Amino acid sequence: MSATTRLASDDAVVQKAVVDERPSTWWHLPLTTTILGVLGLIFFGLRGIPGASSTYGIAREKDLNPLGILPEQVTVPSMAASIVLAVIALLASAALWALQSRPHRLRPAIRNTLVGIFAVAWVLSFMTWVISERSLSVGTLLQSTVILAVPLAFGALSGVLSERAGVINIAIEGQLLFGAFGAALVGSLLGNVWAGLIAAPLVAVLMGALLALFAVGYQVQQIIVGVVLNVFAVGITSFFFGSVMSANPGMFNSPMRLPTLRIPLLADIPLIGSALFEQNILVYLMWVIVVVLTIALFRTRWGLRVRAVGEHPRAADTVGIKVNPTRWSNVLLGSAVAGLGGAMLTIGTGVAFGEDMSAGKGYIALAAMILGRYHPVGALLAALTFAFADSLQLRLGTMSAAEGGVSIPGDFLLMLPYVVALFAVAGVVGRVRVPAADGIPYVKQ
Repeated sequence: MSATTRLASDDAVVQKAVVDERPSTWWHLPLTTTILGVLGLIFFGLRGIPGASSTYGIAREKDLNPLGILPEQVTVPSMAASIVLAVIALLASAALWALQSRPHRLRPAIRNTLVGIFAVAWVLSFMTWVISERSLSVGTLLQSTVILAVPLAFGALSGVLSERAGVINIAIEGQLLFGAFGAALVGSLLGNVWAGLIAAPLVAVLMGALLALFAVGYQVQQIIVGVVLNVFAVGITSFFFGSVMSANPGMFNSPMRLPTLRIPLLADIPLIGSALFEQNILVYLMWVIVVVLTIALFRTRWGLRVRAVGEHPRAADTVGIKVNPTRWSNVLLGSAVAGLGGAMLTIGTGVAFGEDMSAGKGYIALAAMILGRYHPVGALLAALTFAFADSLQLRLGTMSAAEGGVSIPGDFLLMLPYVVALFAVAGVVGRVRVPAADGIPYVKQ
């Protein structure tokens, strides 16, 4: 343990202790990565298909690829490549053992780098094994990852806005569902997809108003309120779907899609061009909102007040910050952001509204918020991680019926995004610091 010394206003010496000792649970992460690495080496490498090869699609003919620097396809021997990648993962795990076993706490940047190397190597080993005798387009995989990340990212940002102000937001699932419902209904009634886009956040704000009313106004237990609101959202949207939308889908539930906005030249960059620069407006709004919220929360007076309300509401009140109105406004703003994510489920993908179509995405978004440590950028990265697992399972689901190669049961593939969420949150939740006043009602005295 190290300490820093400073003088107080009365010249008394104050010792500020800084804990630098390793935590008692230091071995959890290395043990987990070692087990996964060994399983990867055995199943993906040593028990792979001898003589099989795996093909990754890298560049397309129309891509900006001067002199053919990037090949259109890369083919590797499945078994050998999986073994090498699994060994790299185990080396990263060994480095975690060596560094975290020291008496001093490992720096987060070093730990996160090693975990990132392990994760990339392990996932590539799995992918190389599972696409044996097949091919996988990396650009298509990344493009679908970004699309699937939009509702998760907007939902996680909704949680960040609410919980930074001290309100637990379990109702993300209902906010996404209301946004999808409002976008489909209003867009169909007016025959204009842009009207549906505007309506999505406005309809979702209704869910936020109910959450703020009970959680902030009536000081009801916030987790219970969130769960009840999710059930309410499923019930009321299912009622309107069955009684109104199904009776006249052409008028009330017509499939419509936001146009794809392609940015010339940038969209032709190999691998990432179509994923980042050939999307609809919701994807571009996602990047913009993450940047704006990051600056607003951590570089503006408004953000300082919001964080003060979430950490020390009584102290914030004494300096003139209106605690409960701030919480109300943040919950409503967060609900509007989640509504944009809900719009992606309908007008963003060109499908009609369906019962319970959010399908647990709100809870995955909640996990992304926690994994992202209540930070907009972290929430976005976590959402992309979960979306990658979802995109991969969709792609592998189409491969499983093909002849030859590795066949994975469809039920296991459907579990993949939730398994990733479970492991990710279980691995970091003990080290995440939540806002001090999160979930605690404030009563002005």
